[in-house]
Amino acid sequence: QVQLAESGGGLVQAGGSLRLSCAASRSTLSINGMGWYRQAPGKPREWVASITGGSITAYADSVKGRFTISRDNAKNEVSLQMDNLKPEDTAVYYCTTGFQWGQGTQVTVSS
Repeated sequence: QVQLAESGGGLVQAGGSLRLSCAASRSTLSINGMGWYRQAPGKPREWVASITGGSITAYADSVKGRFTISRDNAKNEVSLQMDNLKPEDTAVYYCTTGFQWGQGTQVTVSS
């Protein structure tokens, strides 16, 4: 099983940017789909973005045009660039292969 570790979360003002990284414990070349989910307090976990092995991307409507998912198989890493952040983006962000999940990283956006 691959282990995933997220990093890059923090506190940012509305309109700011953060870049989240997800490091995998083994090569991501053999992992097809990878993605990001988030969970805000008192809300269910929701899908944010996905990327296939061929780097085809998809985004939730709420983040489309503001977030960019990418993968670097040489570094065994998937990233989420988040721009123009809004207070409603505040959540714990999780990286997943669809089978394994990371521990999450907190993103807090102040108004």
